[in-house]
Amino acid sequence: MVVFLTCLGHIHGYAMTLEEAVQRTLDSHPEILAARQQLASRREEIGQARAGYLPDLDLAAGIGREESRSPVTDDEKVRLTRQEASIQARQLVFDGFATRSEVERQEARTDSSLHAARAASENIALRTTEVYLNVLRRDELRKLALETLYQHQNIHDQMVLRNRSGVGSKADLDQITARLALAHSNAIAAQNNLLDARTNFFRVIGALPDVADLSKPSIEQALPGSLEAALQKATDNHPTLMSANADIDAAEAQYQASKSTFWPRLQLEAEKNFDQDIGGVEGDDEALIVALRLRYNLYNGGGDSARRRQTAHLREEAREIRNNTRRQVVESARLSWSAYQAVTEQMKYLELHVKAALDTKSAYTKQFNIGKRTLLDLLNTENELVEAKRALVEAGYDKLFAQYRIYNAMGELLDNIGS
Repeated sequence: MVVFLTCLGHIHGYAMTLEEAVQRTLDSHPEILAARQQLASRREEIGQARAGYLPDLDLAAGIGREESRSPVTDDEKVRLTRQEASIQARQLVFDGFATRSEVERQEARTDSSLHAARAASENIALRTTEVYLNVLRRDELRKLALETLYQHQNIHDQMVLRNRSGVGSKADLDQITARLALAHSNAIAAQNNLLDARTNFFRVIGALPDVADLSKPSIEQALPGSLEAALQKATDNHPTLMSANADIDAAEAQYQASKSTFWPRLQLEAEKNFDQDIGGVEGDDEALIVALRLRYNLYNGGGDSARRRQTAHLREEAREIRNNTRRQVVESARLSWSAYQAVTEQMKYLELHVKAALDTKSAYTKQFNIGKRTLLDLLNTENELVEAKRALVEAGYDKLFAQYRIYNAMGELLDNIGS
């Protein structure tokens, strides 16, 4: 059973470091790819907005039958084949700053998408880190379960020999047989937990890991010295909060653009017409018009005023979303910091627990061999040692993941992973 479960832990897969796993995920994860496409789309919208500064050039042509009756035709009906061709150029001179505001809005929206893509990368990197560490965690717990199974098997073999020689009791043999069966069950459960962890790894990263070749990562850069320093970094650098700030800039630019309808629109236009048989008169008809045209809407039912009030509300909505985002960022940083502080304190006592349990087991084993301790005493201290080791393994990985959570809460996880 031990050999079988050990072999299961080394099913072929990919060997990779945490940095390689994160990079592989960022290169292939659909959420990241979608965020990058949105960013590219927003950049193209900036180009659309800037097109408002450039001239417009239109070409038109047409042909058809025209029936005319006018003083020019002596009140006679004239049917001719009308032919039209024209080219028109328009250059914006002034539009109430609408184009400028639209460019600013699209630039802000692009910044928002850039920060949102960064935030998505940070969150996916944290999820990758979690499944990566969980594979290592489950593998250590599996090894611990196999070690426990091995210890129980040794004790069982000893009790069988004692029972055959008439020294041991039937009750002791039954007791160790029951504990051995439980150790077998725990080893199988630990192996299944490892397989589940590898499956979660595949779902996030897209490859099954080679557990034997995964390396436990370490964090080189020290954490901030205090919670206040971590919170300051989070509110200054977190990409989700920066995205929300960019959304406010976009809403402000939209509000400024809504004012443009209260200004006149001034445009320089040039039009050249090449017509034939127009208005019932045979022959060519050419015209060139160059004009500076002003258009000013005097009334449209209050629609412009309503639009301005709407964008003012949208601006305030963006601000409140930013305020809520800031609360979430602060909450995440505080929770991550608290988790790290708590598990760091626990580690000291868990290490003491393991040491004390080891010493107790050693003493109980010696006492059992000379008949001063019962088998139940020995098995209980063995179980206590196993539980102490398991708790220490869990806490070690919890502490490491809590550090990565803090970096994620500050928006610096990718920098510390190295991607």
